[in-house]
Parts: sequence; C-alpha cells; structure tokens
Amino acid sequence: MPRLKLRPALLAGAIAMLGAAVHAEERYGIGRVATPAEIAGWNIDIGRDGSNLPPGSGSVERGRTVFAEQCVACHGDSGQGGVGDRLVGGQGTLASPKPIRTVGSYWPYAPTLFDYIRRAMPQNAPQSLSNEDVYAVSAYILSLNGIVPANAVLDAKSLAAVKMPNRDGFVSDPRPDVHNR
Repeated sequence: MPRLKLRPALLAGAIAMLGAAVHAEERYGIGRVATPAEIAGWNIDIGRDGSNLPPGSGSVERGRTVFAEQCVACHGDSGQGGVGDRLVGGQGTLASPKPIRTVGSYWPYAPTLFDYIRRAMPQNAPQSLSNEDVYAVSAYILSLNGIVPANAVLDAKSLAAVKMPNRDGFVSDPRPDVHNR
C-alpha cells in the first residue's frame, strides 16, 4: 500500500483504538487515554523523502566517535560486520549470485537510515541516541560507503538530498506481481 494511503488508515486505526480505550476506561475502570505528549513520543516515523526529520545536525567526525562507543561491538570496525549486519561495501553485487546487502549497496533512501538508527539502535538501548548523534552516525556510515565526503555534516535538508546508489533499484507501485482486481 503506498505510504500516502497508509497514513489515513493508521490515523483511523489510532482513533478507533482511542475510542476503545475511552470505552474500556468508562466500562471497566481500567486504562486511560494517552496524552498528546505520550502519542508524540511514538510518532517518530521519517518519510523516505525526509519528511519529519527533526532539527539537529551531525558530522562524520562525531559519527566516528559515536560509532566507536555504541556500534563497533556489533557492526565491527568500520562497519564491516560482526554479530550485527555488515553496513559497508557490496556496491555492484546485488545482481550477482551472492549479493551483499548493505546501507551502501541496498538501501534506496538515506532518511530511512536515520529512522532505523533512531528507532532501533543501539540494540541494547534503542532510542537512546540524541538526534545529533543519529545524524552523526548516519553521516559516518554514508561516508564509509563513499556516499558523502569525509567532512560532511548532515541535517534534515542535506540528508534528504542524499541520492543513494540503489535509489532506482526498487520497483515502485504498482508492483508487477500484484494486481488490484
């Protein structure tokens, strides 16, 4: 389902759940309605076009430091992999018998890197990095893949403008194997 069609469906679902929560509170005396601040804490998705990227910025140099402190244990020195996925390399391998799927070879949109890091990393403490540190780690990983220069500083505008090597490698809607009948 295209992202634009998905948002109204999610909003309708959230409203229905809110109504059910109010009903449960009234009927059973349990639960409470979430506050706007609590809802805002979960409403952190970033669009592939960079929509909803927060204020802040981060440099490759700062990203190198944060990566060494927070990411090396799983992703290895320079993102070559370890317990966690490999993040670097693999360009030109996707059509080969043994594709290497990394940020630099597979991911089509740079803002989704920010979204994933902020939402899920580090694995032992997701959502613990500041926006500045997430921008910095994103810049560092993109730099390791040769996508941004070693002196890059990324913010919402510049991250959204990054053209990933595999941006055109994904099939857009409608998919050829799915037919609405």
